[in-house]
Amino acid sequence: MCNPRPAAMGSRGNSWPASRLRRLRGHPRGRRLPARCRGGHMSSPRSRPSESVWDYPRPPAIQEDDRRVTVECSGERVADTVRAVRVLETSHPPVFYIPAADVRTDLLQAASGRTLCEWKGTAVYWDLCLANEVRAQAVWSYPHPRVPYGVLAGRFAFYPSRVDSCTVAGEAVRAQEGDFYGGWITREVQGPFKGGPGTRFW
Repeated sequence: MCNPRPAAMGSRGNSWPASRLRRLRGHPRGRRLPARCRGGHMSSPRSRPSESVWDYPRPPAIQEDDRRVTVECSGERVADTVRAVRVLETSHPPVFYIPAADVRTDLLQAASGRTLCEWKGTAVYWDLCLANEVRAQAVWSYPHPRVPYGVLAGRFAFYPSRVDSCTVAGEAVRAQEGDFYGGWITREVQGPFKGGPGTRFW
C-alpha cells in the first residue's frame, strides 16, 4: 500500500459514473473477494459481515461507502461525509477517501514531500492548520491518479493517528500501526495487519 499526500485542492466530490472504475485484475493469493468489493467495481454495501484484509486484492479495489464518516481535530469537525470511497488492499485496513466538498479545505496547507504508489500514482501531503497547532502531513491526496483510480481525484484521506478522532457510522476508528500507512480499523475488519514491527516485507 502506498501513502498518499495532497496537492492543489480538488474539485467537488460529485459521484462518478461506473465507467470510470474499470475492473482491477490480479489477486495473486487466489482468494475470491466478496462480490460487493471485487477489484475496481464500486458498490454500496448495506450489511457489514467480517472482512479479512488477506482477502482484499492487489491491485487494490475501490468501494463506495455510504456510512457517515467524520474526522475531528482540536475541537474542529474537519470532514463529514456519506460519500466516501474505501481503497482495499491486501494486508491493510481500508483507507477512506472523502470528497473535497465535505472537507474543511480552508484548514489544509500544502506540505513538502511526495510518495509514489505503483498503482495509484503520486501522492501529495497536506498539513492540517488549526487555531493553535499544526498537524504535519495529517492528510494526503492523489491529484492526478492513474487509471482506474480516477475517482480518488478531488478526495482527501486522513491519518487516524494524526488527528483526534475518526469515526465510521459512529464507531471510533483505530489507527493502523506504523507511521507510513493510514488504514482505518473498524469492527468488521480483521487482521493481522501490515505496519507493525516485523511486517515490512509482508
